[in-house]
Amino acid sequence: MKQLFMKNPYYVYIHTCFLSQLFFTYIFTVNLLYHVQIVNLNPLELVLIGTVLELSVFIFEIPTGIVSDMKSRKLSIIIGYFLIGFGFLLEGLFPFFLAVIFSQILWGIGYTFTSGSLQAWVSDEVGEELAAGAFINGAKAGNLGQVIAIPLSIFTGIFMLNLPIIIGGLCMLGLAVYLMIYMKEEKFVPLRIEGQSSVWKNMKMNVSKIAIYSKANRLMRLLFLIALFFGFYSEGFDRLWLSHFLEASKLSFFSERSIVLVTGGIQFLVVVGSFFVLHIINRSSIHQHLKLIYISLFIGSFLIICSLIGFSYSTSLITLLIFYVIVQMARQIMQPLEEIWLNTIIPESSVRATFFSMKGQVDAIGQISGGPIIGGIASIFSIKTAILISAILLSPVLFLLKKALKISRG
Repeated sequence: MKQLFMKNPYYVYIHTCFLSQLFFTYIFTVNLLYHVQIVNLNPLELVLIGTVLELSVFIFEIPTGIVSDMKSRKLSIIIGYFLIGFGFLLEGLFPFFLAVIFSQILWGIGYTFTSGSLQAWVSDEVGEELAAGAFINGAKAGNLGQVIAIPLSIFTGIFMLNLPIIIGGLCMLGLAVYLMIYMKEEKFVPLRIEGQSSVWKNMKMNVSKIAIYSKANRLMRLLFLIALFFGFYSEGFDRLWLSHFLEASKLSFFSERSIVLVTGGIQFLVVVGSFFVLHIINRSSIHQHLKLIYISLFIGSFLIICSLIGFSYSTSLITLLIFYVIVQMARQIMQPLEEIWLNTIIPESSVRATFFSMKGQVDAIGQISGGPIIGGIASIFSIKTAILISAILLSPVLFLLKKALKISRG
């Protein structure tokens, strides 16, 4: 009976969501601090490793998706977690710039093997109706994993900053082994080898449909432009905020243990705060009306821009903390609202996955092109200037959302 429960695809999916988020958050709570404090990366190097990661995801997203469709969902997921685990293990064991770059390539490729494959696998195995419940419960399990992981990461990182990265990498390898043993794949029907050309033909057809719909639908064009501008600003801020935070607040003169406690506490605050705000939004009617979504996205974007400016000029720990938390919470809340917007205006279900993938690709293009520019500005001038430029890069979003609201009223 226990064996059947352990191999039930529904529960394997929930366990995987919980464990993957637990391990990812356990690593990422100290990951950026490790890059700054131990590897001693400069602003340009910090942004470049993020650009390499995004570029790896961008290049390998489609080829690894074909592996999942044509060979095996299970195989794709297991390969993915093995690559992610080896990537983080390499990063934690060798505190050098080139090792970090190579690790980003490994876990970026690994991520593309898992992206979408896990959801497709559980949909195949339990059916679409049960899969909807699995997605909701999987998201809840992932949130629980994040909440548990942050204090664990802080506790481990106090002793040795790279220890959570090494342990997390080993745990990712363990997750791959767990899936080898317990993941069943009984209902998956792979695409036939002779159907390869039709796969590419179908892909081209979907992309051409997106181009046609985007030309005909102004709201679709606006959404993709917004995703591009969010990509422009986000990579630089995500990689540079901690360096500015430590320098401006004078925390860089504190002990490593104190810095781990403060930065871990910040991440915990963001996760818990975002969870409660999203819960309130879910209980409200905001997500059911496009006009309210546009207004919410406008307010969120305005808060991010103002907070980026405030964050760049702040010198006290409290104000830096407040502005950073506002930026991160606004981003967490806006993401599902953007997805609801896109899902609402997609004309037909057959191209839904392609539209969502395209939105991710547009965001990646923004990060790949915007990241090095922000990193270069930070190296030549200052991180403060780079964050100010990030705010400027995001500001056209306000005009685009105002236009979207005007179109919806018309």
